[in-house]
Amino acid sequence: MQMTSYDYIVVGSGSAGAVVAGRLSEDPRVSVLLVEAGAARKPMNVRIPAAFPTQFKTKGDWEVYTEPEPHLDGRSIYHPRAKVLGGCSAMNAMIYIRGNRADYDTWAKDGATGWSYDEVLPLFRRSEHNSRGAGDYHGTDGPLFIEDQRNPSPFTETMVDAMVTAGLPRNGDFNGAEQEGVGHYQVTHRRGMRWTTADGFVRPAMKRPNFTLLADAQVMKVRISDGRADGVEVEHHGRRELHRAEREVILSAGAFNTPQLLMLSGIGPADHLVEHGIDVVVDNPNVGQHLMDHPLYVSNFETSAAGTLAEAQSPVHLVKYLAARRGLLTSNVGEAGGFFHTRSGEEAPDMQLIGGPAYFWDNGFATHDKPAYTLGLSLVGSKSRGQVRLRSADPRDSVRTTFNYFAERADMDSMVAGIERAREIAGSAGLRDLTTRELHPGPGVGSRADLEAEVRRNVIHTYHPSCTARIGTEADGVVDPELFVHGVGGLRVADTSVFPTIPHGNTHAPAVMVGEKAAAMISG
Repeated sequence: MQMTSYDYIVVGSGSAGAVVAGRLSEDPRVSVLLVEAGAARKPMNVRIPAAFPTQFKTKGDWEVYTEPEPHLDGRSIYHPRAKVLGGCSAMNAMIYIRGNRADYDTWAKDGATGWSYDEVLPLFRRSEHNSRGAGDYHGTDGPLFIEDQRNPSPFTETMVDAMVTAGLPRNGDFNGAEQEGVGHYQVTHRRGMRWTTADGFVRPAMKRPNFTLLADAQVMKVRISDGRADGVEVEHHGRRELHRAEREVILSAGAFNTPQLLMLSGIGPADHLVEHGIDVVVDNPNVGQHLMDHPLYVSNFETSAAGTLAEAQSPVHLVKYLAARRGLLTSNVGEAGGFFHTRSGEEAPDMQLIGGPAYFWDNGFATHDKPAYTLGLSLVGSKSRGQVRLRSADPRDSVRTTFNYFAERADMDSMVAGIERAREIAGSAGLRDLTTRELHPGPGVGSRADLEAEVRRNVIHTYHPSCTARIGTEADGVVDPELFVHGVGGLRVADTSVFPTIPHGNTHAPAVMVGEKAAAMISG
């Protein structure tokens, strides 16, 4: 077995891992290895914002399927997860949302010392290169480009006006003083092109002599000796390699693969590990538990309006994009939306509205022959929880995942209320005369029982799996507030799996923040 040695080994180059590895390598006194299972190249469908769904079910996708979901009529739900440099920052819809102040203050109140909103805000600002300039809530010196949409569809402003007419307040910055309200989303773009954490943190690091990228390499397990992580076993181009970590191993493989690697390395529920013939190093039943996500139901409406993305894939728009990075292909599809309450008594809005000047159904695989627009309902206040378990002791096998979407009655009540609000928006002045037909749920789905049945048949998710190696005590968590894995020395986790609870919004920005905080704690 080939063996090399580094100070730090980071597993996974996604929204958090790229940040950790890039920041650590800024210190020339240490050596850093970043291991990525996917390819290092950046294909054209990664660069073009509107093309993000074309990455689904390709070789750059882990292509995870859940076990039959007990509250969704036994459906198995497809979850795309990027297997490429930059991870899901190279596959997501690029919406930059940090979550709600209450998310982080609740984390801190419940024991995640150092994770309050006021303590993590400087980390958000540190990453940003925001096109709106610096201020109390934003930064301009960071490597992560955050911009307003370069060429938003004129129809998107029509949708925002309709949302306001339907009673939702206008909000110019969801990451500022208040989250509630509607408006245009900022996105992780640079001059009309997707900007990933690989672009911002890894590619600059590749110029440093103390940084090594190992792509197309799957980590098989973390090696633990005498209670301490001292390296990772990797399969790379058909051969086994051992890479030693003199200081720390940092797992940033995501909410599915991080708990999988922990369990493969002997850290997890003892009975489950024994079932798969894995020697138990640390018996922790919380590994893979507490899985959270944001269910998404997509309402679609046919429209007579011009300016939708119906023509985005035409040669004319491809040429316009390639020549000047302008036109319909610069769209992230979900150009606008916002946050509103469907429940009383909660500080953070529980529903996110995602409006797009396009037809979107079945993760983008379905098509429609006429112009349409989307009003997606993402339940960012979801309460239901699931789990991740091993399918086998083979690292190449996908995990067994069950989200238990809508196990909590409150989640279904909120989703139905969200769909009813979307219908109000489509029927409000400004959109009413431009809407020719409701496609989903459809005019035949009227009663509450009908809507609940429709949700169970067709709800998907907002691609935000989280919380499977969450911050907590040894009794209810996997890592401590400094992200060290309980019971093992020299091993940390830094990705969305460490969230104690899922934030109210898209998870990319919080994952970047976790990467910044992890790097700061390690360096400190």
